[in-house]
Amino acid sequence: MENRQTSRCSCCVTRRRFLANCTTCAVGLTLAAAPRARAAEGKTRIRVIYALHAEKQPGPDWPNVGFDFGPHMKRINAELAKRCSGFEFISSTATGPEQAKAIVEADAGTTIDGYIVYQMNCWNQVVQTVAQTGRPVLYADFQYGGSGGFLVYNAAFLRTAAPNVGFVASSRMSDLVAAVKCFQTAKAADFAAATKAARMKTTRKPGDPTCTADNLKTISPEECVKKLAASKILAVHSQDAGPAAPIMGIPMENVAFAEVNAAWESADKDQSRAIADRWQKGAAEVLDVSRETLETSAAMYLGMKKVLKDHNANAITINCLGGFYGGHIHAYPCLGFHELCNEGLVGACECDVRSTATMLMMNHLTGGRPGFISDPVIDTAKRQIIYAHCVAPNKMFGPAGATNPFKIMTHSEDRQGASVRSILPLDYMTTTMDIRPDQKEIIFHMGKAVENDPDDRACRTKLAAEPVGDIEKLFTEWDHWGWHRVTCYGDLKEPVQALAEKMNWKIIEEA
Repeated sequence: MENRQTSRCSCCVTRRRFLANCTTCAVGLTLAAAPRARAAEGKTRIRVIYALHAEKQPGPDWPNVGFDFGPHMKRINAELAKRCSGFEFISSTATGPEQAKAIVEADAGTTIDGYIVYQMNCWNQVVQTVAQTGRPVLYADFQYGGSGGFLVYNAAFLRTAAPNVGFVASSRMSDLVAAVKCFQTAKAADFAAATKAARMKTTRKPGDPTCTADNLKTISPEECVKKLAASKILAVHSQDAGPAAPIMGIPMENVAFAEVNAAWESADKDQSRAIADRWQKGAAEVLDVSRETLETSAAMYLGMKKVLKDHNANAITINCLGGFYGGHIHAYPCLGFHELCNEGLVGACECDVRSTATMLMMNHLTGGRPGFISDPVIDTAKRQIIYAHCVAPNKMFGPAGATNPFKIMTHSEDRQGASVRSILPLDYMTTTMDIRPDQKEIIFHMGKAVENDPDDRACRTKLAAEPVGDIEKLFTEWDHWGWHRVTCYGDLKEPVQALAEKMNWKIIEEA
């Protein structure tokens, strides 16, 4: 299941296809036999199912290749046993629906009172099978590990109002424990409501909404529409080339991997070295990235600039992981995207044309401010939504605006290439959006930037914001919209509303 708005490439390995291959190599996934004996007198028996590829991550995905889930599962099991008196916990793992089915079938007729399903990797479809048992299910997010699947799958349960499925999305163990107690106080028909009540008690209260003053200047909707029509997006997802259907009134063109790779190969070596020098001197740190990688990344930036110029375009989005793993390109474009966005152009990840169009819309509305495309995570313990990705600008107020510190690091999921951890400005209001052109809809929320999270799991840049509005509502739209969102600095509510009215589009406020 693809939920990151990425275009598929028939001739290369996508991230999901790569992981599907890796899953066949998973070893050591244990299925604890369901005991047929009755639980100890008065004990509530709960099976904990960890949905993951393998105990040690076999390939690139969140949290990262080689990640050892074993200590984390042991810690969770130990904390549950310690903090939840009156419970008995039985631990299992499952890679997908087949193993989930085997577990619930083995549990049929036993004294299992309910399930905790921990989403450890993003797209393992385990919770759906478990929910069909009708027993109470507590769905938990292993943050920066399974958050994408958790948000998408959990939104589907919320949309259907599944009464037996509750959820917890918190970095605090005590919030998990509070939800677990609902197994003793609520029946399956009331379990979702009981866990929601427990969650709302433990969700942090809103903080100070005051933001640093931001001298944002925007253009009229009419001018923005004209600028969008005068733009062009290049989509690099396969070896196909030629015109494509416009999006949001923006002309589109497909460009072959071969053209980008040829531009990379022919990039001027002296220019590449000079750009690598600038990045190396400008970065607060360069961690685990070789000089050679910096120079090949600089050549990719120069190659993308040439392709943009050749096609008279101002935005490019590349199926970067599929292209790299498929051998169609030989350098990650992350640092090049970073540089393009700093210059007032658009470089966007994963051949996500929807988010690319959103970035162009933000760029034009604000006079050049870049959008930050991300895979969000929600943490109720901190009342935060965290926007995470390995590509980020460090000039969030536009090419002539202030510059914030950044670090050059490997791409997080596979620990290869070069990407960016941007230490983004705090205490400013941000606006986050995405579009659905077929439905003529814009999804929208705002948040105060409050923290840069340095956690080594998942993507390198992690900007945390406190959402304006209802954090519970923020869980509800991911199944229809997918995982990506695009964040821009500034309060864009009125300009976006005016633009939507001009284009006859609908705005969905997700918080």
